[in-house]
Amino acid sequence: MPAMLFKSDNAAGACPEVLAALTQANQPSVDAYDGDPWSQQLDAAFSEFFDHPCRVFPTLTGTAANSLALATLCPSYGAVLCHDFAHIHTDECGAPEFFAGGLKLLTCANDNGRLDPQRLQATLDARRNDVHQSPVRALSLTQPTELGSVYTPEQLQALGDFARQHGLRVHMDGARFANALVHLNCHPGDISWRVGVDILCFGTVKNGGLSAEAVVVFDPALADELAFRRKRAGQMHSKGRYQAAQLLAYLNDGVWQRNARHANQGAAIISAAAGSRLAQPVEANIVWVRLDEHAQALRDQGVHFYSWPTGLSRLVVSWDTSENDVGQLAQLLRSLPPT
Repeated sequence: MPAMLFKSDNAAGACPEVLAALTQANQPSVDAYDGDPWSQQLDAAFSEFFDHPCRVFPTLTGTAANSLALATLCPSYGAVLCHDFAHIHTDECGAPEFFAGGLKLLTCANDNGRLDPQRLQATLDARRNDVHQSPVRALSLTQPTELGSVYTPEQLQALGDFARQHGLRVHMDGARFANALVHLNCHPGDISWRVGVDILCFGTVKNGGLSAEAVVVFDPALADELAFRRKRAGQMHSKGRYQAAQLLAYLNDGVWQRNARHANQGAAIISAAAGSRLAQPVEANIVWVRLDEHAQALRDQGVHFYSWPTGLSRLVVSWDTSENDVGQLAQLLRSLPPT
């Protein structure tokens, strides 16, 4: 029985445009360490995409991107506000703390995966403003969230205003940023620099990239420090043209949009089939369902997915998930008795 892979969009392949770009970049006698023609185009390409001057630093992984960004925004003795489901807290093995030399992650809870100013204010109010506790220096947001919910521009504006009122820098984990853009149908700047984001970790690997994530810096005052941190962390690839070529191909001709739209549409079909078993509204490419004792039955039919200790199961649609697999899974979900 062929496997139907809904575990993670990290398992997806690289899209044809990215692979073709790698072949085109495979040329001899090209400058190394960001001196090649592809790397030299990155800042301009992303500045056009966001309609704002950017400095762009490719990394090999999203974990490295997030960790370098937070280390740049927060001193080693400081704290970063984040959701208690945030990837930087639950899935990066202490990398942000390690890269920053000991920063503290200060988590807040909310059922829909989003942070809001009221909860954040309550968290700050519960802390003492003295030398015995780490001062909060940054706010980290995930767009879309780990639960698949998407912040609207208005929600992000409120959070950006909150950050400025408290003197906080803003980091955004955009591992699935393209999926959020497709859902919102807005300009990239509307959910990044225009709402106060200082550094965005712009993901491609989950949406057709191979080995290139981009740390996009909107505040030029932060760029030089991040450049040194990237080199020191071993994330400055000597053959940077291969990463730059991937990023340029991803932005070119709407590749990011086509890939994300396919994934979002598949998730919408699955969520409709889940019916009363749907645990969260679906706004991107992640579907959370209550399968209970029927989880094993789906696995017996060849469906691969993760189940959480909370009793929920996560189904993730990738840019290359086939319509046939989406249809089969939808049919299986419809065949389950309602909760």
